[in-house]
Amino acid sequence: MKKIKNEENNTNSKNILSIKNVNYRYKDAARDEYVLKDINYDFEKGKVYAIRGRSGSGKTTLLSLISGLENKYEGSILYKNKELKKMDLDLYRNTNIEIVFQSYNLLPHLTAEENIILSMDISKVKVRDKNEKAVKLMESVGLPKNLRSRRVLKLSGGEQQRVAIARSLSYNPEIILADEPTGNLDKETENEILDIFIRLAHEENKCVIIVTHSSNVCNKSDIVYELKKSK
Repeated sequence: MKKIKNEENNTNSKNILSIKNVNYRYKDAARDEYVLKDINYDFEKGKVYAIRGRSGSGKTTLLSLISGLENKYEGSILYKNKELKKMDLDLYRNTNIEIVFQSYNLLPHLTAEENIILSMDISKVKVRDKNEKAVKLMESVGLPKNLRSRRVLKLSGGEQQRVAIARSLSYNPEIILADEPTGNLDKETENEILDIFIRLAHEENKCVIIVTHSSNVCNKSDIVYELKKSK
């Protein structure tokens, strides 16, 4: 599949998410001091996107905007042609989108299974048997059933990232954002995690967006966007 680098897409009906002429600056920045300037990206379901750029180019800031954690931007961010600023952002984050972090962001005093169930509780997803679903989600990302009761601090980095991905799937979001999800992992584990993201996009029709410095992640993604530091 063709990779797109340093290009802007034209919005079409297949896009689940579109960023249109977005500019962003921090509250205490000068009027012309933008961390993001004239950003135009489109995203479809069924594809893995990599967003790469040097430190300070605004990659993590862009994820914050996409996830609705920050909404003081200029321009438009559209989810299914609806402007994020006009949506219930708590509902959006709890049902439509999820973030997987480099540092996993799991609760260390809970088990793998409990971390996943907590996500179901927060999103208020209706599940007949949450324990059974948590185990199935663990198995779907390559975690054996016998790890369900192990506290996450007793798991390896790769296992913790798998728990984080399973947690992100607990309420079946359409968009999965990943902030340097393989940054703490060795090459073999990185490839295993990437294979999970690729399967989620290509087989389960998720839109997967990965912020990364890894050339390996970019090479395996369907589309690569190059985010350059604003001048």
